[in-house]
Amino acid sequence: MENRERIIAYALDLFYLKGYDAVGIQEICSAAGVTKPTLYYYFGSKYGLLETVLKEGLGDLDASLDRVLNMQGSVKESLYALMSVLTDYAGANYKGYLFLMTLYYSPRESETYRAVKPYLQKIHDRTVEIFARASRELGNMNGRQEQFAIGFLGLINHYLLFIGYSAETGIRISEEQKRSLLHQFLHGIYS
Repeated sequence: MENRERIIAYALDLFYLKGYDAVGIQEICSAAGVTKPTLYYYFGSKYGLLETVLKEGLGDLDASLDRVLNMQGSVKESLYALMSVLTDYAGANYKGYLFLMTLYYSPRESETYRAVKPYLQKIHDRTVEIFARASRELGNMNGRQEQFAIGFLGLINHYLLFIGYSAETGIRISEEQKRSLLHQFLHGIYS
């Protein structure tokens, strides 16, 4: 593994375990087996490293979200596809996804929130757009698409937090679990 990739991998592990603010540059360098000048060469700063961890770690998620948005189908199909993208990503990148979720709760003025906001905003906006397009199925949204998006993402994220993780199996969410979770959510908005 090249120095750059090793730094990113160790930084993500440490950010996941301790939180971004609790990890110092020297700790990352020691874990990755590189010098500070090497880290600064590739990333410029700790914040530059954070931006890279997010950009490279969320690139696949970003592309998958775009595919979901371009889908033509019912609200149920679109939400199922969105849920699958998020849960499958979390299953394959659990540390990255949990780190992303911790950044949701960063102070709004912090550099961590500034770095993660574009990604969080994109996930949110994609979800709002799915609900906005669903007005033919759900009726006039009258601004409810925002509330539905927040509720839907909150349901998925909290489910992922409490479903359980093990080092051996990671996180696994079956298709049946996804369908059940979606049914639970849709029952609430259709009633």
